[in-house]
Amino acid sequence: MIDVTMSPEGGRKKTRKRQRPRIGWREWAGLPDLNVERINAKIDTGAKSSAIHAFRIREIELEGQLHVEFFLHPVQRRKRPEIYCCAPVAGKRIIRSSNGQEEERFVIHTHLHLGPYNWKVDLTLTNRDAMGFRMLIGRDALRRKFLIDPGASYLLDELV
Repeated sequence: MIDVTMSPEGGRKKTRKRQRPRIGWREWAGLPDLNVERINAKIDTGAKSSAIHAFRIREIELEGQLHVEFFLHPVQRRKRPEIYCCAPVAGKRIIRSSNGQEEERFVIHTHLHLGPYNWKVDLTLTNRDAMGFRMLIGRDALRRKFLIDPGASYLLDELV
């Protein structure tokens, strides 16, 4: 990929951009801070924020800091395993779903693994039991990291 920019003298200068890795419209993800080794995630460029299926969400205080404890089912269409999670609260956000409904959600910061890549993301907690994917990875988490191939799936599995 070549980017053409103007030099300070006014001439054109070619610079190389970092080649971003390709990912498919769905990928296997890991959330090590939440003890989730593998979860099927939809790469959703239509969503600004990322979300994880969470239920029995409860606000608690630990050592003077606000935390949220919750359970999640990492496997689509299955009630087992059921994983207990606890994380510091990073905030709350009003999220508008694709059907126009607004919901206030807890936000946590957590590490996300996609193939060999690992970085911190904001993750909102919501009940996604009726949805096809237990996790959505939105634009904020993906920005400037990957090129998304909507016709491909699980491209990062080949890299691991």
